[in-house]
Amino acid sequence: MKKEKKTHALLFLLMLHFTSGQSDYAPYFYDNGPSSTNGNMALFSISEDTPVGTQIYILNGTDPEEDPVRYGLTFEKGSTEYFRVDPNSGNVTLIQELDREKQDEISVHVSITDGRNKVVETVRVFVTDTNDEPPEFQNLPFIIDIPEDTAPGSSIYRVQAVDKDMGSGGSVSYYLQTSPFTKFTIDGHSGILRVKLGETLDFETTPTHFVTVVAKDGGGKYKGKHQVLTSTATVTINVIDSQDMPPYFVGTPYFGYIYEVSVPGSEIYTVYAKDGDQGNPNPIHYFIINGSDGVFDINSTSGCITLTTFPSLLKNELYEIKVKASEVGPNNELQDYDVTTVTVRVVDLNNHPPTFYGENGPQNKFEVTMYEHPPAGEILRGFKITVNDSDQGANAKFKLRLVGPNRVLRVVPQTVLNEAQVTIIVEDTSGIDYEKGPTLSFKLLAVEIDTPERFSATADIVINLLDTNDNIPKFTSEYYIARVPENSPGGSSVSSVTANDPDSGSWGEVKYTIYGSGSDLFSISASSGLITTQPWTSLDAEVRSKYNFYVKAEDSEGKYSLAEVFVTVTDMNDHAPEFDEVLVEKTMIIGTPVKVEAVDEDAESPNNVIEYSIMTADPDNAFDINADTGEIKLKPYIKSMEIVQNITKQKDCKWSVVVQARDRGSPSFSTTAVINIDITEATPLKGPMAAFLMKSRDNPLKALGMVTFIISVLVGVTVLISTAMYMRNSKSNRIMPARRIIKRRPRDQQPWTFKMPVIKFTNPGEKFLITDPESSPQQEIGSPRLKPPPPIAPCLPPPPPSNARPNERPRAVPTISGALASKGSKKAKSSRRKEGNISSALVSELKMKLEQKIHENNQGYY
Repeated sequence: MKKEKKTHALLFLLMLHFTSGQSDYAPYFYDNGPSSTNGNMALFSISEDTPVGTQIYILNGTDPEEDPVRYGLTFEKGSTEYFRVDPNSGNVTLIQELDREKQDEISVHVSITDGRNKVVETVRVFVTDTNDEPPEFQNLPFIIDIPEDTAPGSSIYRVQAVDKDMGSGGSVSYYLQTSPFTKFTIDGHSGILRVKLGETLDFETTPTHFVTVVAKDGGGKYKGKHQVLTSTATVTINVIDSQDMPPYFVGTPYFGYIYEVSVPGSEIYTVYAKDGDQGNPNPIHYFIINGSDGVFDINSTSGCITLTTFPSLLKNELYEIKVKASEVGPNNELQDYDVTTVTVRVVDLNNHPPTFYGENGPQNKFEVTMYEHPPAGEILRGFKITVNDSDQGANAKFKLRLVGPNRVLRVVPQTVLNEAQVTIIVEDTSGIDYEKGPTLSFKLLAVEIDTPERFSATADIVINLLDTNDNIPKFTSEYYIARVPENSPGGSSVSSVTANDPDSGSWGEVKYTIYGSGSDLFSISASSGLITTQPWTSLDAEVRSKYNFYVKAEDSEGKYSLAEVFVTVTDMNDHAPEFDEVLVEKTMIIGTPVKVEAVDEDAESPNNVIEYSIMTADPDNAFDINADTGEIKLKPYIKSMEIVQNITKQKDCKWSVVVQARDRGSPSFSTTAVINIDITEATPLKGPMAAFLMKSRDNPLKALGMVTFIISVLVGVTVLISTAMYMRNSKSNRIMPARRIIKRRPRDQQPWTFKMPVIKFTNPGEKFLITDPESSPQQEIGSPRLKPPPPIAPCLPPPPPSNARPNERPRAVPTISGALASKGSKKAKSSRRKEGNISSALVSELKMKLEQKIHENNQGYY
């Protein structure tokens, strides 16, 4: 029984498992309501200012079998895709910017699938509003016309603006931008524009007004912040003119004239009036209300005033006519008006020009004779001139003007009414100059001022001048430059000076004189100004080449002027070049030139410029000469004494050259000299001292100073050591060998000897050399020149051997004036004394020979 129960239970479980393996349920979304941010997005709301890329929602669902699910999100074909979903996590992201004003609801297909079953739902997502739209004015532009008599407080226009936002962001209020001159106000809620209370409009003052209206929304959130948006619009208000201004006359005051030739009906003047309301003017009516005395009439439409009688019948010379201008209304009624005065003057006819009169009646030329340069301000009393105009009033008013050389004379008076006596006054005395012209001519003009005819008259003013001596003679130049050859004969022409005196007669005659330093050699013609040398003058450019003096030009009354004359004596070639000696002895070292020099005493180039040339030479073709400097040198192929000796075949190398020195003057002069040249060759010196001497060849004083310093040091050291030895020996009265320690000399060492340099003079060139016997005895001929060796200091005699102990430390004892020896006989002492005297003599002799050798070397190099 128990086995059967177990069997049934097992079968039941197997059936149950089989049944459950065959079931497959679809997944589904959680519905968490519209306020949730996860679920199926049903009725989900999103703000339009949400930034792109923001995760806005999470699709959330499950599968009954707990299989993994994937999510999907699609849109209707052709619609904008605003969202994107991650298929695994269900995160929904905004991928397109939202705008509620364009689309406030989005239809989305969301899906969930477990891989076998897929569930798709269509949901609506609502876009909520933010304050992102400003108010927008309607019916732009705002242009309105209103009469200028619109009452204050009257409504004239209503502006309207619409905001697409919702809530407070969609409400609109209005206000005007602040202006101190605005005449309008606006209702903040309705947008009705009114004329401000207490303000009136005036077309004549401001025909057009511009008012800026601001529309403001109620504000709202945008991207997390509160903002208020505004818009502006300009309202153009044109003011229409109304009849509120009276007429007015244009161009006042008015003046008219009646002439003696006028006739009845002649036009006197035309007045003109305008309605003050220019926007809608009324016609004007003119009429005379007073002052016409029955002799004037006016055209009521044009305003033209005319004469109604002949001028001869007029009783007055001046009339003041009152003219009234009235507006004519729509019904021909007279309305506002204006009154003006027209002044009419009766004038004489301008039929007489100005006329000049002399003592005998009308005259058009006036003449006077006078001296030049009268003082400024002087009245020319020789003129008797009267001017007259027979007309009356303004027709008799005219101006006087003098035309001629500027600002020389002036006329008084300058303005004349009817008649005046004419006075001519001197203004610029320098302009009245006889030398500029013996006659001055002017035009005297009389020209009417205020008449349309501008009648005029002209008279000639002629002034004949008499000359005075008012000028000094004046040279044509402040200085004169002349050149005269030296050795010119007495009376030779040097230069000619000229002075001019523009005065006439004897005042213009000039006499010349000469004076000043250097003028005693020259003379001048009193009448012509020709400067010549004195008959006894002999000019020499080598003695003095520059002269300067003054010339004087004087007229008959003693007025004079000066000029300076500069005379240069030009050099003539009157000196030949000269050598110091006709026979010149020179010593030439091969490779070094010798120089000859001649002097030409002429003062200037090219007379004193010398050219050198070789006339003859022995031997021939052995020398070259520099034509400018006179330096003589051997031909380039002569480089050694061997070549010289091959040419001469003699041991005596003394050659001769005949040199010519010629100047470059014209004619040219020349002179010659014989140059005996001792040819020699310098053997290069060796050693440091020779190198020093070579370096110092351009500065012998430096070499001499250095040698003097060395000798001074040697002498000083010698004196110090000798003094020390004397002081030491004076204490013991003898020199004890036992007190001296002599350094042992090696047995195989050669004796220390002192050798003097051998000085030889086998040929003239060797007198520049010091021969060292220890050096190489031969030098190759033509070898490069070596630096001379430095002088060799004298060597001390070697110390004698001593019997010092082997371990005893040797101690050197400096000695110069004597040598130390071991204790011996008197003969040895006298021998030592003799050797010391010999050494001192050698030192002194060497110093003398060294100084002599340095001196000879310096002479050889320079």
